[in-house]
Amino acid sequence: MRKDVEEVAAALVREYLSRKGLKKTIACMDEELPRTNLSINNRSDLRRTLHLESLYKKNKSEEHPLKSMLEIMVKEQMKKGGDAKRCHLVDNRTLSAEENVPASASTATDASYVWKDGDLAGQYGDSLSLSESSSAVSQLTASPAKESPSPKSSKSISLCERGIFLPSSSQDSFLASSKAGLGYEKKNSDVDGQGSRTSRMRRGIMAGPITTSSQENSRRRPVRRTPGSLCLDKPEDDSDRVSWMSQSSSLDAGLTEADGTRPFERASSLSVGSHRQSMDSSEFDGLQRVKLHKNKSACSPRVDGLHMAGLVLDDIDDDEDLCGLSTVPVSNSLPQHNLNKRPMDQQTATALKEIIFGSPMMCFSEEWKRQSFTFSNVPALRYGIVQKKGGPCGVLAAVQATVLQKLLFERTSSDSSSERLRVSDAVRTKCLTEAVAEILWRAGDRKKATVAINSGRRLFTPVGHYRSEGVLETITCVDVESLDGLKLLVEQNVQQFESGPFGCILFIICAILSRTIPMVRRDMDVPTSTLIGAHGYCTQELVNLLLCGRAVSNVFDDEMKLDSGNGNFTLLKGIKERCNIGLLSLFEHYNICKVGSYLKTPRFPLWVVCSESHFSVLFSLYEDLASSPWSPREFDLYYYDGLANQQEPIRLTVYPGSAVKPSGSEDVDTDLIPPLDLCIRTRWADAGVSWNESEPIL
Repeated sequence: MRKDVEEVAAALVREYLSRKGLKKTIACMDEELPRTNLSINNRSDLRRTLHLESLYKKNKSEEHPLKSMLEIMVKEQMKKGGDAKRCHLVDNRTLSAEENVPASASTATDASYVWKDGDLAGQYGDSLSLSESSSAVSQLTASPAKESPSPKSSKSISLCERGIFLPSSSQDSFLASSKAGLGYEKKNSDVDGQGSRTSRMRRGIMAGPITTSSQENSRRRPVRRTPGSLCLDKPEDDSDRVSWMSQSSSLDAGLTEADGTRPFERASSLSVGSHRQSMDSSEFDGLQRVKLHKNKSACSPRVDGLHMAGLVLDDIDDDEDLCGLSTVPVSNSLPQHNLNKRPMDQQTATALKEIIFGSPMMCFSEEWKRQSFTFSNVPALRYGIVQKKGGPCGVLAAVQATVLQKLLFERTSSDSSSERLRVSDAVRTKCLTEAVAEILWRAGDRKKATVAINSGRRLFTPVGHYRSEGVLETITCVDVESLDGLKLLVEQNVQQFESGPFGCILFIICAILSRTIPMVRRDMDVPTSTLIGAHGYCTQELVNLLLCGRAVSNVFDDEMKLDSGNGNFTLLKGIKERCNIGLLSLFEHYNICKVGSYLKTPRFPLWVVCSESHFSVLFSLYEDLASSPWSPREFDLYYYDGLANQQEPIRLTVYPGSAVKPSGSEDVDTDLIPPLDLCIRTRWADAGVSWNESEPIL
């Protein structure tokens, strides 16, 4: 309960600072009071939690509306303070003439509640019960029986003077129960201290009834919560004490939990009579218990279930515009002994930037920030991941090929291979989940993996030689030591990869941390190499990390030693084993590199194609093409390029060897041969390629 209060209060302060443009102050606050998964980072959620919709709309319609919710609440409370003073003046004039009439409920405002100042005595004949609603919670109160008061009782402090009011419905319920035989006992000490208390109330010092230290101890006792409506149980043998609810009336319409209950309700006990002020703590066992019941409401989420929408308060200008930016928190259903969560720190972020860019002062480009693994909506290409702009193509191609591996060759289905490409949203998301998990598990040497989750809030404030960009600073790292746990964690957070933002960035951070930064540097031939090169393009080290789990700098098999003279050797590291996904490169056609058999003949007929500084995917629907030692007379390959804005599948027919050529191929100018054809011929020498009436990509 206390935690909920702190989170709502902190969100209210952040919203105020954001509206005032005090971003440095917000940063200082986030550093000293970091946000958590329970933090409310959306103004609409905060407004619903505080039930300020009506006040917000009323404020918005004014000529000079206030900017922050805190200001709206302060204005309302100041207005209520003026109403209370006016009520006090009227009450002083009428109370002496109408001793038998209780305070009128007409002086109460919608969200206020009342307490009679006299102490309570006697036994309650009946239990009082009120029902809670999700829009406005009625306050449970108790009052002396309506009987002819003594002359001294008329001197009791007035209801309005105490600053606490009761809605008419609550008064009616209370008066009805009081007629059942509630006793009344005056308290001289209240009469004597009337002036001083009234003065303190007016100065804002008193927020409710005063309790003794014993009562304060009772007020701190835990509250039981059970389903049902809010009610006050009748005690069995305690005729002198009553449990009551004490709650601050400082917020308009009351601060209620998002499921309809008040998150800040506190159970308190009121001692009656001066001889009870020194009660032993054991005597409270017989006191009535207030049962707080939650009204389950589908339209209002719980406060502790409010998830960040990927935005921090200081980034929101329009509280209704979420822009689809979401983060999915780590589920508590995961086996906790396999999880190790830790926030990103500046030291790790600096090391990541150095290995990605070469300097902590460099940042991800907008092309990278906007890129996630979003699938195409073209009916015939629903399996394809769409690339928005150039840059992350190497990462997208590696993931695309692995998604096709899961979709075509690892799913149990009676559909034909071509029918499997017509996927539903659920199937392609599941394949993406499995693809991400496989790549990360392989990068972690099949022993562990790390998943980077966007927390939606800044976890550290950078200092020194470091340029902040709002990506690495928000990451929470979760370590997993089992493949099943990794799949479950990725599944619960797959939306951050599929719909973003920063889906592509988060994925490569996962891969680097799964491999670990020292191991990535050790994989490279030159430790100062980077994973993202000039113009934001992926380097071969990054592509190899995703394809084979090691960020090696070469594509040949195993290792190669170069004689450096004087008995020294330079070790060049390549691919150590046969990969699931292969690689074909136009650079090999130009004799710039040599692609080894581990990548040319992968386990599945799927190849990432590197051509003209761009990565795309080439694949076959028949698994035998990869495993067979011989090539058929002709076969089809499908080509997919997420950046090419394809509207239909591109089917290529390949004729291995020089014996058979596609019709019309003899007349083709060698300068107009598509680069993709040249890449295919590095795998099937002298092969003829037919584009089957599709426009060749030059």
